[in-house]
Amino acid sequence: MKKTAIILGASGLTGSYLLEKIIKDGAFNKIKLFSRSKIEGLPTYVEQYIGDLLKLEDFKADFTADVVFCCIGTTASKTPDKALYKAIDYGIPVAAAKLCKSNNIPAFMVISALGADKNSSVFYNKTKGEMEAVVITQNLRQTYIFRPSLIDGPRNEKRFLENIGLFILKAIQPLFIGNLKKYKIIHAERIAQALLNTSKHSNIGVTIIPPQTIQELANK
Repeated sequence: MKKTAIILGASGLTGSYLLEKIIKDGAFNKIKLFSRSKIEGLPTYVEQYIGDLLKLEDFKADFTADVVFCCIGTTASKTPDKALYKAIDYGIPVAAAKLCKSNNIPAFMVISALGADKNSSVFYNKTKGEMEAVVITQNLRQTYIFRPSLIDGPRNEKRFLENIGLFILKAIQPLFIGNLKKYKIIHAERIAQALLNTSKHSNIGVTIIPPQTIQELANK
């Protein structure tokens, strides 16, 4: 029996790869996108709901599916205001998880980050950690938290400092062995593939997925 998928962040780096893969895969007979702007050229079975994701609760009546993929995320360079940053990286995934709970959606998948820790002194890691903590308390049937390392891939916006960091990290990738493997750069396409492959599993409870496991899941 085919199912319905919701994608949050389908116009972003990882989300766009995921949307493409889900369409090609054919496992879902309906795909719902919730975003700020419309994506052109999609099949008729892709339904698009346009609005303010910071008010995700406004979409409650249409927020029904078998699985939700939350690929929402921003950066300090793109969103320097910390309040807005937290509203996006914490607020949207938490709102989505709560809607999953209230609308009886069994599976929720969210992209977090390596180093997520609600007790961290680093704002980025703390925000991701706090998001994870609230998502987990929703006690959904299936919760998958993906914790990738630095994500690579073509982006529309310019991120000068991040690009420099990626350049340096790519140059020293061969040195990342043993316990350092988890810090290897991961391409957004690999994360998207891992998300799709994992949606075909049926693990009950909360599953934390670190970088190396993401790579393994992408190969299945």
